[in-house]
Amino acid sequence: MMKSMALGLAVIAGLSLSAPSAFAADAKGTWQRSNGTARIQIADCGSALCGNLVWLKTPRKDTENPDPALRTRNLVGSQTILGMKPSGDDTWKGKVYNAEDGRTYSGKMKLTSANELKLEGCVLGGLICKGETWSRIK
Repeated sequence: MMKSMALGLAVIAGLSLSAPSAFAADAKGTWQRSNGTARIQIADCGSALCGNLVWLKTPRKDTENPDPALRTRNLVGSQTILGMKPSGDDTWKGKVYNAEDGRTYSGKMKLTSANELKLEGCVLGGLICKGETWSRIK
């Protein structure tokens, strides 16, 4: 009886140790910004995750881009999440492009549930961060 109970606990412990990586794969998919104005599709890009803007409520050009040659491109189709690499606990670190001001920030994202993803852009080495929680589109 004690042996089977110990084995059961070991199996449960093993499952909980492997849960974060199984959950981490769930960051792939289509996500909507909290204000409903944009949708971003997150997918593998090499050993990282990247996100492309796939829908905008009000389509527009990338007018704030620091590169004058890119200011006339449509934002739909552009990459906004760049090279997010796993950093543990369903968290990734990489870069985030903000079309509102044309700047690229150090970024991090974390799955807070199966259908919620918190994304943050940071300055000063992560000292000051601003973000929002996105919802999964099914």
